[in-house]
This record gives sequence, structure tokens and C-alpha cells, in this order.
Amino acid sequence: MPFEPSRRHFLAAGATLALASEVRSVPATPSFEFADVSVAELAEHLKTGKFTSRQLTEAYRARIEAIDAAGPTLNSVIEPNPDAVAIAESLDKERKDKGPRGPMHGIPVLIKDNIDTADKMQTTAGSLALVGAKPSKDAFIAKKLRDAGAVILGKTNLSEWANFRSSNSTSGWSSRGGLTRNPYALDRNCSGSSSGTGAAIAASLCAVGIGTETDGSIVSPSNNCGLVGLKPTVGLVSRTGIIPISASQDTAGPMGRTVTDVAMLLDAIVGRDPDDPATARDELAKPVDYMKSLDAKGLKGARLGVLRKLPGFADRTLAVYEEALTVLKKEGAILIDEVDPKGFTETDDPEMIVLQYEFKDGLNKYLARLGDKAPVKSLADVIAFNEKNKKTEMPFFDQDLFVKSQARGPLTDKAYIEAWAACVKMTRTEGIDAVLTKHKLDAIVAPTGGPAWLTDLVTGDHFAGGTSSPAAIAGYPAITVPMGLIAGLPVGLSFFTRAWGEATLLKLAFAFEQATKARQAPRFLATVTM
Repeated sequence: MPFEPSRRHFLAAGATLALASEVRSVPATPSFEFADVSVAELAEHLKTGKFTSRQLTEAYRARIEAIDAAGPTLNSVIEPNPDAVAIAESLDKERKDKGPRGPMHGIPVLIKDNIDTADKMQTTAGSLALVGAKPSKDAFIAKKLRDAGAVILGKTNLSEWANFRSSNSTSGWSSRGGLTRNPYALDRNCSGSSSGTGAAIAASLCAVGIGTETDGSIVSPSNNCGLVGLKPTVGLVSRTGIIPISASQDTAGPMGRTVTDVAMLLDAIVGRDPDDPATARDELAKPVDYMKSLDAKGLKGARLGVLRKLPGFADRTLAVYEEALTVLKKEGAILIDEVDPKGFTETDDPEMIVLQYEFKDGLNKYLARLGDKAPVKSLADVIAFNEKNKKTEMPFFDQDLFVKSQARGPLTDKAYIEAWAACVKMTRTEGIDAVLTKHKLDAIVAPTGGPAWLTDLVTGDHFAGGTSSPAAIAGYPAITVPMGLIAGLPVGLSFFTRAWGEATLLKLAFAFEQATKARQAPRFLATVTM
């Protein structure tokens, strides 16, 4: 998302557990030359001249028309970039004249519609309230992508306002973009809030994409859509120009079909931003080459703590988790059982208090930066807009989280200070840090969540277990990697560790990925039933 409001239940299950099921397919989708082709392969073909960036961009544009706007109608791309082909053509010329800027030169990338771009595309967080708003400059992360030579192909749909409007929301729905559908089974949910990025990359509408997370919004849709998703340490990637929820938890991050693709995209977007104090860290003084951390033998000798307190998870998910643990052990990892850190089931109330305070503060500041170009000037204005436009903005769920956030005071309030201190204590000092130090661990491992649930616009989401909160609340990194299927629906395995441990997580996830090759491409089924 950013946020799965007040629910800690995500996705999981599935390496070799093949369950009998009935499926009903939609009409066959057209074949696609670049289906499941990695960024590394695309970069090599661009280098050798097998095709140009323009040809690649045009192919993805056609794929979006055939799969997203028609055919299965995933509804994952909220707005294509009308300048994408021209940008790709200019990058082809630059490659010919000067050589490539780096491995992302000419590679199309989709970004979430809460990331500012100062171009012909809009930035709305899926809300009609921000239609017509024009950011004066690119978000820092968008600028980093352009500087790396990436082609911003378009913007992806999301859970409106990054899923922080209602405690009874349906993930993947926005008033501007409608409902995103899961390419594995079209009546299943992609999860939020980076639902559009998840569905689009899974369906090969692009090779890689950018999501954002406050608590679960990268790892949860990655889990539901069979992707690798990395939620970085807060401060590794700039948040400037991204519509906010929480200054203490928000981060953008890469989503892709392989660990290698995620590492390549991460290399392109990290860096210090003078406008985001969270990036002013010593750890960013010397850049890390994350591609160098990938090691097929990376699990050998790794000490991994096994999360066992898993409320909400179904037996089938837990069975696949056990199979994944067997793989980890076979690959040489040392498993230390039952190391559950504090903060796993105890943090809903303080976290929600923190998020409500920070959302009001951060959104008001973001809207103020838009100046006269903003159709709404404050959270109070957005609430009033939604009330005035109930039929289009709130046909399925309301805005109780907005109202509660508006009632909060400044960040100097005692309630906020105490809640933030409680979050830090439970997830850092007495949580992840304490467990890693006590057991001398490299990381903690857990199922990411359960398989995708049936989308339900009447009663909202139906999660079945999730483990994003400890790392999310702490501001620490986490990665999910596919570990298999349940009835044709993907589920993932998560690794998380202390701050700035992205290289370690990529190494562990890459080794697991190479040992299992668990990901399977989606089949665009109409439904799947047990």
C-alpha cells in the first residue's frame, strides 16, 4: 500500500503443494514476445541491438491495450505516459551517440499514481479530489529513474489514498481508476495499496515497477501477484514528491518478477535527497552495488530466526511455509526456531495513532506545496470533497480514517509522542534488534501472507494472515519472494532484518529463489475454486 488499515493478515502458501481445483478461463490472451523477460535480458538485447527501446516501449504499450484495457481487463495502469515512445526514441539516440547511462537505460518502468511527475500525467493517489493538480517538479525517485535512463511507461492504479481512507476498504479500488483485478484469478484481490503495480508486472505489462509501503503495501501485493517485492529501510529511498501517509514508515521500493530485477531497480533509485531528512544518513555516504550481493549459495551458514506466532494463517499456508523452511535448511541455513519478536501482535493501537497524526501533518504539507494548483488545500478539504461527491468517491466504503486523522492535533501532542515511543520500543529495541542480537541472526523468516482472497465490494477485504508489521513499524527492510502456489494462487516467503540490511535480504532471497524457482506466470483465470 502504504497501509492495510488495522489488519495484519496477508498472503502465503505454496511451494510444491499442488491442490486440486476447478478453474474457468477467460478467452486466451495474445502471445507476447517479452512475457516474463527479465530486465537483465532486456538490457542485453538493447545493448546488442536486437531491438530498440522504442520498439520495447511500443510493445509494452500494445500489451497494456490488449491485456489491461481489453481482454482480461486488469485495470492496473491508471494512465499511460503519452510521451513514453518519444522518450524511448531519444534514449535510443543517446545510446547510439554516447553509450548507455547504465543497466536501466531504455528500460520501461511503471510507477504508482502517488508519485509526482511534472509531465502530462497526473498524480492523484486514485482520488478525484486531485484530478487537475499539477506538481511543479518530479518526485526525487522519478528524477532518479529518468537520470538512470529508464522510460516511465505510465502510472499504476492503487487503493485510493494508499488504502488509508477507510478501515473497511476494498484493496485495489480507487474512484479515479476503478478496481484492479488479479491476473492469476480475475475475481481475486491484488491487495493494496500497490495493487496496480503488482498486477501489471505479474502480467508482463512492464518488466519492473515502483510501489510504496507504509505497512504491507509492497510485500502484500507482491505476495498476491507472485512477485519479488522489497520494502527498503526508511531513508534509503527519498519520499519527496510522494503523497504521504507516515513520515516514520513510508518508503517507495522496487517490485519485479525476479530478485535480480529488484536489485537492478533498487540500484537506480537509492540516494540522498536534501529535501528528505530521512536520507541524510551515514549509510548512504558510500553507495552499495546491490547486484553484487546476489549469491546462489547465500543461504549457506546464514542464521535465520523462524517466526512461529502466525495468527490468521490457514493450515495450507503453514504447510507450504514448512516446505520453505525445509528448503532453507537444505541450502545450508541454520534455523533458530520460535524467535518471535515483540511488536508482532501488540502494535495496532500505537501504530494507528502514529499514522493518523502523521497523515494529517504530512498530507497538509504535501497539498500546501502544490500551491494554487491544488484543487484541495488540506485534509479537511478532501473530507469535504468526498462528502460532496459521495456517489463517485464513496460508493463502497467511507472515510472514517480521514475523519479520525483530522481530529488529531500537532506532532507535539503527548499522545503522538508516547505512541511513537511505544512503536520504537516494541519493534526495534525490544523487537527485531533484540531478537537478532540475542540469537546472532542474519534475518528473520516468515510467510508473507495467505493466498489472494475473493474481492468483495460489499464487506471489504478478507486477509488470511500477514507479517509485514514488525519491519514496517520499525522502518526496517523486508523482502518477499514467491514460494509457491495454492490452487493456482501465489504466496510468498518474507525475510526481514535490521536497518540498512538490504544487501543481506537480497542475498538470502536470491538463494531461495534459485533453489526453488517457485514463481509461475499468471493464466488470467476467470476464477478458481477448491
